[in-house]
Amino acid sequence: MDIYTIIFLALAVFIFLRLRSVLGQRTGNERPPFDRNALQGAQEKNVVTMPGKVIDQAPLAPTAEPTPPSDRWKGLTEPGTVLAQGLDSIVEKDSTFDPRHFISGARGAYEMIVLAFANGDRRSLKDLLSSEVYDSFDAAIKEREKNEQKTETRFVSIDKAELVGAELRDRTAQLTIRFVSQMISATRDKAGNIVDGSADTVADITDIWTFARDITSRDPNWKLVGTGSAN
Repeated sequence: MDIYTIIFLALAVFIFLRLRSVLGQRTGNERPPFDRNALQGAQEKNVVTMPGKVIDQAPLAPTAEPTPPSDRWKGLTEPGTVLAQGLDSIVEKDSTFDPRHFISGARGAYEMIVLAFANGDRRSLKDLLSSEVYDSFDAAIKEREKNEQKTETRFVSIDKAELVGAELRDRTAQLTIRFVSQMISATRDKAGNIVDGSADTVADITDIWTFARDITSRDPNWKLVGTGSAN
């Protein structure tokens, strides 16, 4: 064995011992192995529902002092009105009720429902509508499909979402909102000809929708139970 072979062998042993001393010891700062299941579980725990997908009820933040009755619904309605009394009756049975949070969710739900209906998206509608309202929407979609028509709808803006009604019926809270919006909507036949609406005209739309929720249920979501239009 020549001198060069001995040198290379010695060098290899030295490198092996150095690597073993580093890689073979735990310092307590190692990164844990990747766990796909744990990551998926963490993601599920931190899911943020898309606004409006389902109108949920977020609990009110605790405050040092209760809000005076005269200021409780400030910006929504005046004290002593029918609307204020309705809101009082709901919050008396459900202390987590926050109409402002509800209105924010309702705006998103309004847009999603209108677009889902236009696109014939029954799956999305099922999550947002009561069974009675869903059946009505589904019948209209079936009629459109039977006639081989398609509806194109685009929101320009939602100018107002105003709470106009609130009441508690037994265990069911009902809230009515007036939506004022601008949208472009047109229905075309299978040849592409417009049979209803306009593809470029902005229409002013006012809808009055009622949402409901069983306040004794663990399900925090509100669903659309009634629709009306002022147009």
